[in-house]
Amino acid sequence: MAMNLNQVTDTITPSTGTLTIAGTGTATFPAATGTVMVSGNMPAFSAYPSGSFSASASTWTIVPANTEEFDTNSNFNNTGSTVGSNPAYSFLPTVAGYYQVNGTWSLGAGTTFTRSLCAIYKNGSLFKQGLDTNTTTATGSTVSALIYLNGSTDYIGFYLYETGTGTNTINAGPGSTWFQAVMVRGA
Repeated sequence: MAMNLNQVTDTITPSTGTLTIAGTGTATFPAATGTVMVSGNMPAFSAYPSGSFSASASTWTIVPANTEEFDTNSNFNNTGSTVGSNPAYSFLPTVAGYYQVNGTWSLGAGTTFTRSLCAIYKNGSLFKQGLDTNTTTATGSTVSALIYLNGSTDYIGFYLYETGTGTNTINAGPGSTWFQAVMVRGA
């Protein structure tokens, strides 16, 4: 099939999924039905706390991921306060779809927990809980989930929970405690 687009003739070969762009080369697309996503409109972010922080025992605590490694669509709020309709340390993507969401945290040196777990909160409520480690050697936790976000009002945050004595120190940095998400498919 040939088409004229802005005075440039391009060819699409349906049987192979190849698009030939006049004068610039070819692009091959996988077989798909529905919407095919193109790079540039698939939000992704990765963030971590810049310094170690305290978490009170037996309380869900949001991870203060204030340092962004990347935020491709400016949808992650890395501040401690609400920005627009995006709560503190939360991801509110503006593109509806399915997102792979991951988070992990680890305890600081000299801290002893008896239980550690983490969760992804969606719209302010516990949504997906990670590994619950309940031993005298609990060291942190990880969570990973595929979550649908509507692209307008749905947001997610990363929380941790630990039991120990009093307030405990949580490690910071991109290798110890982090929160990230990437769109894997449009709605």
